[in-house]
Order: sequence, then structure tokens, then C-alpha cells
Amino acid sequence: MAALSYAGDGSYPPSYYAASRNITRQPQKLEGEVEGDICVVGAGYSGLSAALHLAEHGFNVVVVEGATVGWGASGRNGGQVVNGLNASLDTITRRYGEQTARFVGGMLQEGAGIIYDWVERYAIDCDLRRGNIYAAYTPKHMEELKAKQVLWRQHGMDDHELLDREAIRRHIGSDVFEGGMIDHSGGHMHPLNLALGEAAALESLGGTIFEHSPVTKVQQDSTGASVLTQGGKVSAKAVLVCGNAYLGHVVPELTARVMPVSTQMMATEPLGPDRANALLPTGMCVEDVRYILDYFRLSADHRLIFGGGVVYGGTDPADVVGKLRPNMDRVFPQLKDVRIDYAWSGNFALSFSRVPQLGRLGNRVYFAHGYSGHGITGSHLFGRILSEAVRGDLTRFDTFAALPWVPFPGGRMFRAQYSTLGSWWYALRDRLGM
Repeated sequence: MAALSYAGDGSYPPSYYAASRNITRQPQKLEGEVEGDICVVGAGYSGLSAALHLAEHGFNVVVVEGATVGWGASGRNGGQVVNGLNASLDTITRRYGEQTARFVGGMLQEGAGIIYDWVERYAIDCDLRRGNIYAAYTPKHMEELKAKQVLWRQHGMDDHELLDREAIRRHIGSDVFEGGMIDHSGGHMHPLNLALGEAAALESLGGTIFEHSPVTKVQQDSTGASVLTQGGKVSAKAVLVCGNAYLGHVVPELTARVMPVSTQMMATEPLGPDRANALLPTGMCVEDVRYILDYFRLSADHRLIFGGGVVYGGTDPADVVGKLRPNMDRVFPQLKDVRIDYAWSGNFALSFSRVPQLGRLGNRVYFAHGYSGHGITGSHLFGRILSEAVRGDLTRFDTFAALPWVPFPGGRMFRAQYSTLGSWWYALRDRLGM
């Protein structure tokens, strides 16, 4: 198979998720010219969400993917259904005003709702479990969580339960946390199986997915838009660009808007039910509330999946286990003898404002990207908003499209270095408990 511009031969990276996926697809490559109502670039969560929403409304949707379904962040993330955006509602209020904050606050749980609905409606087998925990290391972290609970209640969300030092130990078998907060509307699942299940749902409604078909150009004129690959062309009424961190330079107008950032994960050997349940007795997933955070959860076969860290610019660290293992051992010193079976890395797209970006290039090319580490729920929500725009309801799309985007200081050449300097400062604050 010919090499792809960014994904080798298009095979999944050697992650636990790829090894345990429950659907094996027979990829169909785009050859020649095809037509559809809408063409979607990218078969990750954003593209699948937009495509499936459109297919549910009777549109003939064609998805073009350079590698395979869920190859990017959608198939190798932490698997945690965490509500909200990277930018807090306080930040959004300060930047954009109270009206925008109320608008955003009213939809922060919608992405999770889409996932839960589709898992049930399409019988997607992805080991879905409810509940996620924000874990606090310091009293200052606990004050932040208390303020978050109050703020989210003001926006109609009352699913959060505060945990003191004693209470959090009923959920996490570790002595390192000061306390925490449960979001009962959050959850976790097998992310690649969710993506594969959504792809199957799309195809059951008549949608078409072409894989191993890297896009070379997106173009439009007064009558329509088209997507070109090395082997074919899709003509449509509109194109939705959902390449996110792996779009590269295919659409030059979007290249500078976001920066690829890698995060790392590893999965232990199977621990067995007793040992696994001693780590996380209630089976909820966890992320701490530091700027450079760690996150972890149990898999269905009783492994601990542990992730964290960032590398700005999207490069992979030389030793993922060496980077993550000390953090895991600090939280769970009882795992120091445990074997690590899988370790992998993957990119998400960071926007400088930490707010996702929606927009339109010309009249027929729409885009969504920049979830900044909150892509599981954000991508499903923004995929729905893209589908609304294509169907003629621009209410929510225009609100987000009107938000100003800010380029990274240092431009494309030095944005990674600038962001790394900033991360060092925030990591120092984490270590000092500031």
C-alpha cells in the first residue's frame, strides 16, 4: 500500500485500543469521481458526528479519510467523556461577555448527551460507563472545584458532587489527593470502538466512507464544492473540513489557526478484577485539575489506562513509558511491579484561546477544530452544529464563528517554543501548589 503523507500506510498505531477494537473494517479507497450532497473531510469524531447527524436528516453524505476511521485523536485518546471546554465559563465571560457565556453554558453537556444517545440507539459496543472525577492535590484545587460547582449550577448544571479527603478514597485507592468532585453526567468508554460504531451507524443510513484517501485539495465555486485526492474527486453542495490536528497544509487558510500537541498514554497488563477494583472501586475515570494534568481509568479487561503530559508541536517523546511511569507510580505506588503492555501517543489541536473554532471559507466550505484537549464531547457537539449550519440553521454556528480567533505568538515557526515556555511556567506552579 502506498505511503500516506502523515499516517504511514494508514494502519492504526500500536495502542491498546487498536489491539482491542471490536470492528475490523474493509477500507474502500476513493477511485474516480463520485457525488454527494455533502462531503466531509476526516473520519474522526467531528466528521462522523456531522455526517451522522446529516444522514439522520436524509442527506447523502460522503466522508473522505486519509488513513482509517478513528486513526487520529478519536481512536487513541483517554476515553474520558468530560463536559465543558478547555476555556472555563469564567474565562469566556471575561473575554466575550455574559451573553456568550450563557449561550456556551447551555450546551456544555450536549456533547456527552449525543454520545449516550448514539451508543444506545445504534447499539455501539464501547464499554461505556458513567461518572468522572476531578481530583484535587491541594486545598487551592478544592477551592477551584467548589467555585466550578457554583458556576455550573448557575448555568443549570447540577450533576457535581464534592468529595473531601475521606470521600475521594472511596473512589480512588490512593493517598495523594486532597479531595475532588464527581461529574455524574460524565463517563468513559473505548474511544476507537465508539468511532467505529459511529462509522457503522453512518453506513447503515446510506453514508459512504472512503479511507486511505488523503485529501490534496479542497475547492469551491458558485455552484458547489469538491474534494480532491490522488485517486479521485468528490463533488458536493458543501464541504465540511474536520481534519483537526492532522489536517496539515491541505487547507492553507486553516494551518496557522491551531497547533498540534501530543499527549501520551499507556496501558498496564490485565490486573484482574480484585486488584483493578482496589484502584478505582466505583469504576469512574479520573483526571486531576493541574495545568499539566494526568488522567486514568480502568478498561473493560481490568487494565489501568494512564495518560498525561504534552509535547507542543505534535512530536512523539522517545520514551512514553519513561515519561508517564513516575506519575503513575506516585498515584498508585502499589503498581510498581506491574508490566506495561502498550504505550502510545497522539495529537490534539490546540487553539490559542482554548476555545474551539467554527467558521466558513467562502460560501460552501465549513470547518471545526481546536478542541484543545476536550475533543470527545466538543467534537460531537460541534459536528452537530456544523450539520445545523448545512441544513440552514445558522443560529449556533454564527455565534461561534463570530468569536475572534487569536494567532499563536511567534507565528507558525515559533509557536511551539512559545507554548513550551508557557507550559514550563504552569508546570512550576503545579509543583509549588500555586
